Amino acid sequence: MTRARLVLLLSTVVVACQVVELAPPRRHGAGTMPNLEADVAGHLDSLQARTSLYAKDLTTGREIAIRADEPMNTASVIKLAIMVLAYRDAEAGRLDMDARRALRPEDFRGGTGVLRQFEAGLQPTYRDLVTQMIVTSDNTATDIMIGTLGLDRINRMLDSLGYVETRLRTTTGAAFRGTWEQLDTANVRLSDREVFERGFPTDSGAAARDFAYTQDSTRWLGRTTARETGRLLEQIERGELAGPGATEAMRQTLLGQVFHSRLPTRLPEGTRVGHKTGDWPPALANDVGIIYTVRGPIVVAVFASDNRGDFLSLEGAIGVVARDLFEAWGR
Repeated sequence: MTRARLVLLLSTVVVACQVVELAPPRRHGAGTMPNLEADVAGHLDSLQARTSLYAKDLTTGREIAIRADEPMNTASVIKLAIMVLAYRDAEAGRLDMDARRALRPEDFRGGTGVLRQFEAGLQPTYRDLVTQMIVTSDNTATDIMIGTLGLDRINRMLDSLGYVETRLRTTTGAAFRGTWEQLDTANVRLSDREVFERGFPTDSGAAARDFAYTQDSTRWLGRTTARETGRLLEQIERGELAGPGATEAMRQTLLGQVFHSRLPTRLPEGTRVGHKTGDWPPALANDVGIIYTVRGPIVVAVFASDNRGDFLSLEGAIGVVARDLFEAWGR
């Protein structure tokens, strides 16, 4: 989320293939679901982190659920819900995705994304903003879209669709201001622009406060469960949330993801993965998405927080889980 954290995240892309193999590839037959689930659970349980997973073979309906109903910190995974409402509003005529929105000085947010690198006055379309919110996890774009759509409306949509645990709790600006409030409660008065200009605390106690911050559910950007996120991805893929045009646009946006250090890492070259990451390194690393195989799509949602171990091993384990699912269900 911070620039330093983003550098750490991007560095994993370079070294991911050098991470020691956690387990050799294993061929799973059609009748080895218990073994597959045990293997996946073993990868997750080997980590010094709180983890959950939900996976579903959309062709056969087979599922794996490991602590899949435990509420988890979404970090940027909650941006999926924002994307869904944007495209639903576009279909309903509430939002013109080709209209332009000029960036203002007060719009800029720290952490991931590219828009903060530009001068105020740039005029991306709303389609551009939604795309950047997903493919680079742009926080500037995210808060503009939350302001455009309405935080309450996003949650009302989720409620109307039957999602009980999945909620957007706040804006990225408010979440980042919270890191300064942890240092001094007087910082609650900081504006979003002031928080952007300050960056993130770098004092000697910042790392410990960051770890505690990611565990405090009142401070989460969003809340969900692995099962509910898996269901949201399935509904996107099956076209149950929007018409064909909007569904294909969301699918292509997810396929444009630029961060590839988790789910895609150990899959065969050329495998298409539409996914969304969520991060607060080194304490938290999520990846959720759709793996497209010759036998059909596989939905997988992996959440890992409260990480006290090696961050690269955590990312590597997510890649191994995706590999095992692909070997069992995708070939």
